[in-house]
Amino acid sequence: MARIAGIDLPKQKKVYIGLTYIYGIGQFTAREILKKANIDAEKKISELTEEEVAGIRSIMTSEYKVEGSLRSEVQQNIKRLMDIGAYRGLRHRRGLPVRGQKTKTNARTRKGKKHTVAGKKKVLK
Repeated sequence: MARIAGIDLPKQKKVYIGLTYIYGIGQFTAREILKKANIDAEKKISELTEEEVAGIRSIMTSEYKVEGSLRSEVQQNIKRLMDIGAYRGLRHRRGLPVRGQKTKTNARTRKGKKHTVAGKKKVLK
């Protein structure tokens, strides 16, 4: 089993797809890494040798920021926006969409489950 950046890669998948299980690596970056390591992208992860896995691992650690370090950097960037009082930081703090989406309808992923607010009672004549 190939273990790269603390992630166990699925054996049955092709290498370029398996690498996308690592946070910060998409298909394009995965293919780029494999090209630098001279590994066929269509190969299955179970077919990789230890030397090939070591090559992938060394390229990733030297040239890319992935997993823990990338997650912490993203969190620091969000915290910085919140600290300086930027609009995006306020949206993060309030748990609302950050990138200009409307909130009258939808936005349930950011806002969470609906909370019913009681309205005024109508006065009968």
